[in-house]
Amino acid sequence: MDNLKVNEKEGANYRLFELNGAFNAYTVGEFQSKLYDYIAKMNVVLNLEKITEMDPTGMGIIMAAYNDAEVAGTKLFLLSPSNEALTVITNTGFKNLFKIINSVTEVD
Repeated sequence: MDNLKVNEKEGANYRLFELNGAFNAYTVGEFQSKLYDYIAKMNVVLNLEKITEMDPTGMGIIMAAYNDAEVAGTKLFLLSPSNEALTVITNTGFKNLFKIINSVTEVD
C-alpha cells in the first residue's frame, strides 16, 4: 500500500500542500484536519501532480474543503492533477466547479 507524503509551503496569499502518493481512506490521516483548518483561514492550493491513486474518500475530502472555502470566503485550487486524480475529479461530474490551475502564479 502506498503512503501519502505531504510537503507544505507558504505562499503570498495561500498555503500549498504538495501531495505525493495515494490519496485515499487509508492515507489521509491527519492531513484531512490540517486541510480543513487552513481552508477556514486562507486560500489553499493542493498540488495533485504526484497523486498515484485517489478513491472516493480522497475526493470527498476535496469536496468538503471546497464547501468549507465557500463558507469561509477562501478558495481551493487544484494544481496540475495527475491522470489518476483528474479521472476521479472528472467522474464526479463536478470538474468545472473546481479551480484547476497549472501554476501557483494563477492563484488570485
